Amino acid sequence: MDFEKNIFINCPIDQEFIDNLLKPILFIVIKNGFNPRLSLEISDSGQSRLLKITDIIKNCKYSIHDISKVKSKTIHEFSRMNMPFELGIDYGIRYSGLETFVAKHFLILEAEKYEYMQALSDISGFDTKAHKNETKELFKCLYSWFSETLKINKQDPPKKIFDDFMQFNSWLFNEKLFQYKNEIIALDYIQNITIPEYIQEIKNQL
Repeated sequence: MDFEKNIFINCPIDQEFIDNLLKPILFIVIKNGFNPRLSLEISDSGQSRLLKITDIIKNCKYSIHDISKVKSKTIHEFSRMNMPFELGIDYGIRYSGLETFVAKHFLILEAEKYEYMQALSDISGFDTKAHKNETKELFKCLYSWFSETLKINKQDPPKKIFDDFMQFNSWLFNEKLFQYKNEIIALDYIQNITIPEYIQEIKNQL
């Protein structure tokens, strides 16, 4: 894929995040003409996950790093370190001295503004955006980043992007309902759709 058009997405992989934040990220990335790249795009037991992630990062000019879940919420729950670790890999590649990677840019997302400073004080001063774990706020963050950093002009406003996203998901359900003639099966497809399938469905519709 094209380095100039690839966006690495580094985020938590749980169903709540996938439904409320990852799927909207995929939607706007594709809508703006870019290629989302993430570890879930391929399953290969013969390849090291870390090596796969590093290879993807090297092939992406842009990255979206969501570190909103590095904080543990309950007793005996471990903090999630994968996201800041992958951010560190991306940062190291960007400043590796290799000319190809000088042009890399990334967006850091968090739930509440500057909350990251309590866990990752080494990146104090970085310009982050806070989505409050809400889809509508996320679209505002991404709209700004695409405009400010990727210089995408004439985007639809965040409210329109949100409405289009909701309409797409309604269309997807109705499409599967028509295909399978069974509401339970259609819902099962939506609930268990893989990320590569979801990406392709967006591309088919847009």
